[in-house]
Amino acid sequence: MEFLYYVLLTLFMFLVLKVFSQVNKKNLPPSPFAFPIIGHLHLFKKPFYRTLLSLSNRYRPILFLQFGSRRFLIISSLSLVEECFTKNDVIFANRPSSIALDHQSYNYTVFVWSSYGHHWRNMRRITNIDIFSAKSLLMSAKIRKEEIYRLVSSLFRRSTGDELQHFNLKIMFSKLVFNIIMRLVAGKPCFEEFTDSDEQKRLHIMLKEMFSSGMLFELGDFLPILRKIGLYTDEKCNIEIHKRRDSFLENLLNEFRRKQIHSSPTNIAEDKKNTTIIETLLSIQEAEPEQYSDEIIKGTILVMFIAGTDTSALTLEWAMSLLLNHPDVLQKARSEIKHNVQGRLLEDYDLLNLPYLQCIINETLRLYPVTPLLLPHTSSEECTVGGYTVPQGTVLYANVGAIHRDPKVWTDPTKFMPERFEGEREMGFKFMPFGVGRRICPGANLAMRVVALALGILIQCFEWERVGQEQVEMHETNTGATLPKADPLIAICKPYPSMVETLSQL
Repeated sequence: MEFLYYVLLTLFMFLVLKVFSQVNKKNLPPSPFAFPIIGHLHLFKKPFYRTLLSLSNRYRPILFLQFGSRRFLIISSLSLVEECFTKNDVIFANRPSSIALDHQSYNYTVFVWSSYGHHWRNMRRITNIDIFSAKSLLMSAKIRKEEIYRLVSSLFRRSTGDELQHFNLKIMFSKLVFNIIMRLVAGKPCFEEFTDSDEQKRLHIMLKEMFSSGMLFELGDFLPILRKIGLYTDEKCNIEIHKRRDSFLENLLNEFRRKQIHSSPTNIAEDKKNTTIIETLLSIQEAEPEQYSDEIIKGTILVMFIAGTDTSALTLEWAMSLLLNHPDVLQKARSEIKHNVQGRLLEDYDLLNLPYLQCIINETLRLYPVTPLLLPHTSSEECTVGGYTVPQGTVLYANVGAIHRDPKVWTDPTKFMPERFEGEREMGFKFMPFGVGRRICPGANLAMRVVALALGILIQCFEWERVGQEQVEMHETNTGATLPKADPLIAICKPYPSMVETLSQL
C-alpha cells in the first residue's frame, strides 16, 4: 500500500510539472519565485487572506500565484478592478470550489457560492425581491429598532450605578446583530437580555463557532493528492461544522412546520402580517416544491447568519474604536443628531437627514473593510487582464484593502477623515466594501441600516470614553477571511443628562 502511495505521488508530480511548464509558456502576470509542483506554497501562512494581502502589497498591482494545483490572480489597482468587473464581468462571475464548500454549501446551491447561471439568477431574484427589497427593509425596521433599543436600555441600566462599568462592545455588538438576524429569519431573538450570564456566554460562543466564515482554502485544496491518500485531516472538521449548522437550521424549519400544522386559519392569516424569512421561503417552496428544496432554504438562511452577523458587528466595533480615538468627530456627529432629532430616540427614517453619520460609516469601511479581499471569483474561460493572459479556472481576489488606502486614489489615505465623503454620490470602483459587479452583496442596504441606526443611537444617548488615556489599539487579528480587531473594544459610557428620562422609559 505504501508503494502505491509513492507511485500515485510520482504520477501527480509528473502531471503538475507538465501543466506547470505549459502554463509558464503563456504571457502570465508578474509572479514571485516559485518552486516546481508546489509553486508558491512555501509562502503560504494562515490565514490565507493575510498571505495574499501581504504578497499583494509587497509586489506589483497585478500578481499571479500558483499554490500547488490552484492558480490565483491578485489585483490591487483601480484600473485593474474596473477591467475585471466591466470587460470581464461575466467571465469572473463564477465562484471557486473548495473542500470546505464541498461540505458546507449544500452542493453549491447556496446563492453566494453557486455557479453563475439560471439557479444563481433565480436565487438572486428571490433575495432582491423577497428578502432585501425596499419594502422588506421597511417592514423589518421595527425589529432593528426594538433590538437596538434593548441594547441601549441594558447599557443605560448598567451605567447608572456609582461605579464606572467597562463594557465589552465586541460581544454586545455581536449579540445585537445575532438577535436582529434571528428575528428576521425566525421571529425570535437569540438572547433575551444583554447580560454576562454563563448561559449567554455559552450560547454566544456556540453561535460564533457555528456561523464563523472560517477558512475557504486549505492545504488539501492546493495538493489534492493529500486528500486522496488520506493525509489531509482538516476535512473531518468541515464535516462536523456542517452537521452542526444543518441540525440547527433543520430545527428552525421543523419548528415552523409544526407551528403551521397547529395554527388555525385565523392565526395563519394573522401571522402573514409579520412574515419571517423562513415563512417567506416555505411559501415559495409550497408553490414550486421541485425547484426549492429544504437544502436551498437552509442554504439561504445560512448565508444570512454567516454574511449578516460578523460583518455588521465588526463594522460597529471599528467605527466606535475610531470615534473614541477622534472625539472631535464624535462630537460633530452628536451635534448633527441633536440638531435633527429632539425629545426622542433616533428612528430609521431619521437616517436620511444624518449625512455626516453616513460619512463616518463610509470612512470606517474604507479604512477597515470587513472583507479586505472580498469574496473570490474564478475565470470561466481564458481572458486578458492588464495586458496579461489569465488562464481558465484562475481564482481572482480584488485587494480592496489596498485600493481603499491607495495614495493615488485618496488624499491622506491612512487618515480617518469622514469629511472626504461629503457630497460624494457615486464612488465607482474606488470604494467597494460590499463587492462590485453582478455578484455584489445583496444585503448591503440591510447592513448599512443596522450599523447606522445602532451607531447613531449610541452617539445620541451616551458620553463615551476610553479605558485609560491611551488610544484604542487599531490592530487586526489574523483569523478567518474577515478583519476583526486584535483586542476587543472595551469602553466606558454614561448617559447624557438630557437623555436620562427618555432612556428610563425603555
